[in-house]
Amino acid sequence: MNLAGLPPIGEPPRPAALGLDDGLAFLSRLPLANPLQAEAALDAFLDELTARPPAAAVYLNLLEQARIPLCFVEEELAHRYVGKPLPLGDVEQQAFVRVTGIWRKVTRAYAQCAQLDDDVDDPDHPRRVALILHRCLYYLGMLIVEHHRARHELPAGAWLDLHGYYASAEEWGVATLPVADALDPHGRATHCAAAYAATLLLDLAGPYSLSARDYNLIRRWAMHWAPLVGVVGATADEALPAFVVDVMQDAPLKQAADCRLRDNVRKLDTTRLAVTLAQVRRQLAQRIPPGQIGLGEECTGPQCRKLLEQVMRPWTHARAVRRFRRHASSGVARVAGGFATMHYLIGGAEFAQPASTRMYCREEFDELFSFRHMVDPTAKLQIRQTGPAQRPDDWQVVNQSANGFRLTRSVAGDKVAHGQLLAVCPPDGERYFLAQVTWLMHDRGAQLVAGIAALPGAARAIAARPLTGCGGQAVLFSRAFLLPATDTVSDEPSLVLEAGWFQAGRLLEVHDGQASVQVILLQILQEGPDFERVSFRRDEG
Repeated sequence: MNLAGLPPIGEPPRPAALGLDDGLAFLSRLPLANPLQAEAALDAFLDELTARPPAAAVYLNLLEQARIPLCFVEEELAHRYVGKPLPLGDVEQQAFVRVTGIWRKVTRAYAQCAQLDDDVDDPDHPRRVALILHRCLYYLGMLIVEHHRARHELPAGAWLDLHGYYASAEEWGVATLPVADALDPHGRATHCAAAYAATLLLDLAGPYSLSARDYNLIRRWAMHWAPLVGVVGATADEALPAFVVDVMQDAPLKQAADCRLRDNVRKLDTTRLAVTLAQVRRQLAQRIPPGQIGLGEECTGPQCRKLLEQVMRPWTHARAVRRFRRHASSGVARVAGGFATMHYLIGGAEFAQPASTRMYCREEFDELFSFRHMVDPTAKLQIRQTGPAQRPDDWQVVNQSANGFRLTRSVAGDKVAHGQLLAVCPPDGERYFLAQVTWLMHDRGAQLVAGIAALPGAARAIAARPLTGCGGQAVLFSRAFLLPATDTVSDEPSLVLEAGWFQAGRLLEVHDGQASVQVILLQILQEGPDFERVSFRRDEG
C-alpha cells in the first residue's frame, strides 16, 4: 500500500499463518492509539487471509472480530478528506484511495469466505450466507459512502456489484433473515434488504448537494429507518412507480421507462417509512428534542425539520418539481471566490476605507513607507491599486436555468468547497453576480462539476463594520455586499457578510460609497462555509 505523503508509521506488525488463536491474538494487539499503523496492520491482515485462507468457519470468525477496529481506523483516516474542498490535495487523495481500497478488500474477503463454506446441509448454513451477504452489502455501501463524502463520482460497476449481492440474497431466500450487527448503535439485528435499502436511500437524498454534517446525519437516518423499506419485485401486469431499481444496470433508482425487463425490476415500498416520517415531523413541530425521537443529539429542531423536509419527497417517491426549467447551454463562465476578489470584481475598484474613518492597516503602512511611488514628497500619499486578489477561473457551462448553472472545469485552478460563495460572470454577460455552490463532484474524467444557484438581486459592493470596537476604539470597515429587494425572488433587501459576523440584534454601520447608515441584524437567510446572508432593518434610533 502506498504511504507516500502520509506521516511515517514504521513497520506495521504482520501476521503469521492465521489460525483462530493467532488471528485473535493479532487483532488484540492492534495499536489503535496510532490509527495509521493499525490500518496498515489490518491491511496486511486481510492480505494474509485472502492469500492463505483458513477454514471457512475460522475465516468468518476472524473477519467478524476485525469489524469494529477496522471501521474505527478507517473513519479516523477518512477525516483527512471529508468536508475538504476540491480538488483534494495529495495527502487527502491518498487517504481516500487507501480507505476505499480497504473496503474493496474486505468485501472480497467475505466473498471468498462464502466460496469456502460449502456445507449446505448444515442447518446454520442459511444464516451464515445471510451474514456474509449482509457484510458484502454493508462494505460495498461503505465504498459508496466514501465516494459521497469525498465528492467523487462512483467507479464503474459499483452499483452492479451492490445489486448482484442483493440478488444473491434473494436467490438464497435470506434477504430478510435477521443477522447480528455489532456496529448498530442500538444493538438491533438487521438483514440484507435493510443494508441494500439504506444505500439506495442515501443516493436518493442527493449526497453531492449535502454538507458533510448534513450527510452524516442523513446517513444515520437512512440506516435507522431502512428496515421500514421493502424491496419487492414487480409483477407483469402492475403499474410501476416513477422510479425503480434495475438490478442489471449500473445505476441506483432509475425512471421506470428506462427498465426493459420486469424480472430485473425492484420497487422500494416506502409506505411504512412515509408514516414514520410524518410522525417525526409532527413531533418536531411539537418541539420535542431530536435526541428523544432518535434523530441525534448534535442537531437542533430547526435543522432537523429542514433536513427532514428535504428527504421526505425523494424517500417517499414524491419527487419535487423543478422550480426553474434547465436547458442545455454552452460558453465559458468566469468564476472567482474569496471576499477580496469578489468585492473587486463586483465593485470594479479596490476596497478602501471610507474617507471619514480612514485608518491605515499594517499592510498599507508597509506599502506606503517601503514602496511609495512619489516624485513630490509633499504630495498626498497614494496606495497602489492592486486589482483582484486572484484571477477568475474559466468554467464551461453545461446547462443553465433562470437562477443557476451547471459548470465543469479541469482540476487545475482554485479549490472549491460545497456551499462556498462565488462571483460569476456568465458567458453572455459583463457583470458579475453572487452565487452559492449547491452541489459539487469530482467525476471519473478528472473534471470538477458544480451546480451553482444565484443569490437574489444584483449585488452591490459595500463596506460594513460593527458600530463599537474593542476597548472603545474604532473598528475598520470590512468588505460586504448589499442585495436589494426583488419583485420575483426576495421581497426584502439583505446583506452578505463574512462567516461569523451574525449576531441577532447586532448593530452595524454600512457605507455604500456615498453615505453611512446604521442597521440592526435580524436573522440568517442563507449561509455557507465562508458567508452569511442576513436580513436587517434600519436603526431609526
